[in-house]
Amino acid sequence: MIQVIRTSWPLFLGMGLLMVGNGLQGTLLGVRGSIEGFSTFEMSVVMSAYFVGFLGGSRIAPEMIRRVGHVRVFAALGSFISAILILYPSIADPWVWTGLRVLIGFCFSAVYVTAESWLNNAATNETRGQSLSLYMIVQMLGIISAQGIVVLGDPSGFILFVIPSVLVSISFAPILLSVNPTPAFDTTKPMSLKTLYAVSPTGCVGMFLLGGVISAQFGMAAVYGAQAGLSVPQISLFIAMIYVGGLVIQFPVGWLSDRFDRRVLICSTALVGSAATMVGAVLGAEFATLLIVGFVIGGVANPLYALLIAYTNDYLEAEDMAAASGGLLFINGIGAVAGPLIVGWMMSVIGPAGFWVFMSTLMLILGVYCLYRMTQRASPDETSAYVAVLPSSSAVVLEAAQEWAVEHAEEVRADDAAA
Repeated sequence: MIQVIRTSWPLFLGMGLLMVGNGLQGTLLGVRGSIEGFSTFEMSVVMSAYFVGFLGGSRIAPEMIRRVGHVRVFAALGSFISAILILYPSIADPWVWTGLRVLIGFCFSAVYVTAESWLNNAATNETRGQSLSLYMIVQMLGIISAQGIVVLGDPSGFILFVIPSVLVSISFAPILLSVNPTPAFDTTKPMSLKTLYAVSPTGCVGMFLLGGVISAQFGMAAVYGAQAGLSVPQISLFIAMIYVGGLVIQFPVGWLSDRFDRRVLICSTALVGSAATMVGAVLGAEFATLLIVGFVIGGVANPLYALLIAYTNDYLEAEDMAAASGGLLFINGIGAVAGPLIVGWMMSVIGPAGFWVFMSTLMLILGVYCLYRMTQRASPDETSAYVAVLPSSSAVVLEAAQEWAVEHAEEVRADDAAA
């Protein structure tokens, strides 16, 4: 781990600052939209727009990088991100915000692809697993830290929007000034969705449903808090607890994943999430209960993402894993686009509880569907390794995780044969 930090600390520092900026803008917009009097439907459109841009960026960014190079793409889109963060409070209109959110989602997606290419290139076969784990921790800590910054200023003013703009601008310095060479860029063409579904129906359905759950957390948690009457410090702490849960519970789930039937673990984790969010719908007015529920739903949703990828890999040949990761990322993105829109509609109809009812329903469907699939075929004889990755990661990290999983499986088989 020390070697990974020594060789890649500029990348980790830059990505950490980027995640602080991204985490700040998501929370700030939810709070500021309420102050500006935007309706829940308008805010759901604004929040959904980010995932539209993110999905588009994951598709277009590789070609941009091939044409003009990593450095130009990184610097140009980083400038756009900084500018957009300043424009939010300058033009307080929901439809302008929607366009800006599409653009900033696109920019963040492309920036992640670029930075993660450098990170993957800097890792060796021996350090790739540690690099991925440390990168996941940096991502989560960045978003958690962002929630503490929200309480330092007035969301109705400009300063809280200036801070993430400055942080994002600063984040490019350690990355662009790093001595790491610019990597050759190549990504694998995604597997067709029809083929991917035939390989793992549970993986495809689960990733689609989980896209809705995670986008609701990332996009609509602040909107929920404002509608529920929480103060800004309470909203910040609530969102922070979601990501603390995702960070803390990620590793125990990974440990269990390599030792038990993954279908049972997916099913039980989803049902726990469904039960917890239903508690939030009933008792959400109690702030202490809200924090516990946020911790639990964040703690089950984020590990489920990596768990579904690992489960899908169990039915794939090693050479097909990278192609499958692109398809899974796309399916998750489609669910993420729909999530805030449906949450916004439900909150408009039944009030703040709609936020929890939406996630509870999706988690319940996932758990029940997994139970059904367990009756259709036996579990695989051999399983791939679990790698902790987050939904905010690009296809580059997913492919790197797949590569590490293959290498790890080969090492385990070699050790077993030697024993």
